[in-house]
Amino acid sequence: MKSKKVLALVTALTMVTSFALAGCSGNSATSEPEVKESVKAEESVKESVDTEGAKLTIFQSKTEIMTELNKLAQAYTEETGVEVEVWETTGDSYYSDLKTSLSTESGATLFSLQPGSESRELADYLDDLSGLSFVNKIGAGMADTIDGKVVGIPYTVEGFGLVYDGDLVDPSTITTTDDLIKYLQESTAENPLGLSQEDYFLIAHILNAPFAVQADPTQYLSDVLAGNERLADNEAFVEFAKIMEAIRANCKNPVDITYDNNCGDFATGKTAMIHQGNWCSGMFTDYDINFDMAIAPVPVLGNKKISVSVPIAWYVNLDATDAERQLAKDFLEWLYTSETGISYLMNNFNFIPVVDGMENTNLDPINQSVSAAVISGNTIPWVMSNWPAGIVSTDLAPITSEFFTSDMSGTDLLNKLNDAFVAAAK
Repeated sequence: MKSKKVLALVTALTMVTSFALAGCSGNSATSEPEVKESVKAEESVKESVDTEGAKLTIFQSKTEIMTELNKLAQAYTEETGVEVEVWETTGDSYYSDLKTSLSTESGATLFSLQPGSESRELADYLDDLSGLSFVNKIGAGMADTIDGKVVGIPYTVEGFGLVYDGDLVDPSTITTTDDLIKYLQESTAENPLGLSQEDYFLIAHILNAPFAVQADPTQYLSDVLAGNERLADNEAFVEFAKIMEAIRANCKNPVDITYDNNCGDFATGKTAMIHQGNWCSGMFTDYDINFDMAIAPVPVLGNKKISVSVPIAWYVNLDATDAERQLAKDFLEWLYTSETGISYLMNNFNFIPVVDGMENTNLDPINQSVSAAVISGNTIPWVMSNWPAGIVSTDLAPITSEFFTSDMSGTDLLNKLNDAFVAAAK
């Protein structure tokens, strides 16, 4: 792979994260004096909790790190003697599976959620993590805070958009919706732009763009949910619908393409662009890629920014036993402060750092794109984090699958999506 200059400013990432991350609750991390006091309280609790014989169970939705997470769990057991069990997930059913397990009191002790509507819906299950020693080093706005308490510890920041093959696509020629449609119509690539069948990759991520370019994305979403605005009456969504029609007419049907195939076809030059994020970089390590790649924006209304936020965070199950909760907090301390834990976060998971003092000098080109966008401020928020919880898999993905397997118009797609938002908000 042709190397690009590694951004020397990666370590400055957490110093420039004052931008509003829509995936978070919008509050900053706990202030340092409060943290210090909380740490003392946490240490006091730890001394009184007997964790001998207890086991740590972990359930999380990021399937692409599952292999490395299991290795991490083994390393933790070797260093601490604590037994760790990592539960597997297919991804799309994660949130519903998690809610079911929590409601039956069989939920994992440590689990992941999307900060925003998901964490607010499950707030009653979330333990207070304000006492963890590194909380005051988390980048501003990145920790998930509810009712003044830090309940979620961010994995990383992620960004998504049009991941392109520099040998097949010149992003400087695609700055408007018309440009993108013209490219799709004229491209000689086997597949000009690839989506894939998984719920978020099929619709959620790409649908974020027209929401995020609104003058006030939060207010606009509220108006849509309340039935006061219609997507089909909004210029950004009209352009989005045209893009979806162009994808259907000129690209491979995404309902027939898996995430693995989507990434593989891109890595081997069969697909010129894929709508994906920096998480897909791990998929490319098994390929001998010799082209430059980066992330370009979805150009609705001439948008020049990529979608960036905290994708998911760690949470501790408040209904777990005292011993189990303590094991989960001990694990998070180790993960974010120990040499082994930090090495896994930066090197094995290839995360962009979210805690002051962490550094990743080996970012691949896709992660460099996200880091550069954060540092330059060329980001739009993840409005999707505040969509009604569960709507993507329950409603939006089935509607989009129907669109790609029928002659449904782009306007009809917008109206069906719109009606789904209104119904889910009731």
